[in-house]
Amino acid sequence: MEGQKIEIIQWIKQAVSDGARQSKACGILGISTRTLQRWRNLTNLNDRRCQIKKKPSNALSEFETKLIIQTANKPEYANLSPAKIVPALADTGVYIASESSFYRILKALGQLTHRLKSKPKRNIHKPRALVASMPNQIYSWDITYLPSSVKGMFYYLYLVMDVYSRKIVGWQIYTQELSSHASNMMKDICDKEGIKPGQVTLHSDNGGPMKGATMLATLQNLGVIPTFSRPSVSNDNPYSESLFRTLKYRPEYPNTRFSDLQSARNWVNGFVNWYNTEHLHSSIKYVTPQQRHNGDDIEILAKRKNVYHAARKRNPQRWSGEIRDWDHVKDVYLNPDKQINQITTYVAA
Repeated sequence: MEGQKIEIIQWIKQAVSDGARQSKACGILGISTRTLQRWRNLTNLNDRRCQIKKKPSNALSEFETKLIIQTANKPEYANLSPAKIVPALADTGVYIASESSFYRILKALGQLTHRLKSKPKRNIHKPRALVASMPNQIYSWDITYLPSSVKGMFYYLYLVMDVYSRKIVGWQIYTQELSSHASNMMKDICDKEGIKPGQVTLHSDNGGPMKGATMLATLQNLGVIPTFSRPSVSNDNPYSESLFRTLKYRPEYPNTRFSDLQSARNWVNGFVNWYNTEHLHSSIKYVTPQQRHNGDDIEILAKRKNVYHAARKRNPQRWSGEIRDWDHVKDVYLNPDKQINQITTYVAA
């Protein structure tokens, strides 16, 4: 401590001789000018505060500490937490120590672990970050409910989208949530899009159809790599969640229930055609998902940029800065790591 104080005094002295203000130098080092003055006037710079440690008058005795350990490890209490041991002892007319004392002593001995037969709580990690730089690299899929004419019964919309282009690459509606339905849909998509083994990563939540044996076996045969969200964390699958919101908030979405399965399929078919070929998607610079999927968006955005440059050239006083950003969105990230600050995750549908 004395050596550190002497070193600080020397630093400040050097800074002042170089033209710095003493108060500023002290502030940077986290001390006041009064503290510096006091240190300079002292012959002994060691910490002179009293370091006497007194044992609390209400500290547990050695006997009580041993009794806590013995009690917590008895067969009738071995599977209980201190929060349950203390009241259980009180019900038998026994008080040894407080709940916090039990916790403190057991923690010091490494015994404050999961004390039940059930599995301890798992630390569930965020899914690994994925990036798509072209179509047919990352798919996202989920199932949403569509109301039927029978109250309490629903139709189930299975929907798969390409994360890079936002194109809906496949969908089906069934009356049940089954892994076999999902696997048949994925076979059709891979055949239609010409997917090769190892080409596509398919992201989903942890629902039964997503993790069913039939679906997982089909993905393995197709060479599709599955990834899953954390349980009860919808933000891990944002693209599908956003797409479902767009679907259900369309002006054409029926105010009443779908009368039958065919009417639900007809409506969704119309929505998919509109979404893929007409909807100007905000997150991909207002081109349609189909245009981006086909690679036409590069030329479209280049033409828009030329139009804006020409407009600014004709009337420069109307422009205070650069033209609107019409640059092509190159990469799209799914569950990016926090340290990637330069990444913009495009989600909105």
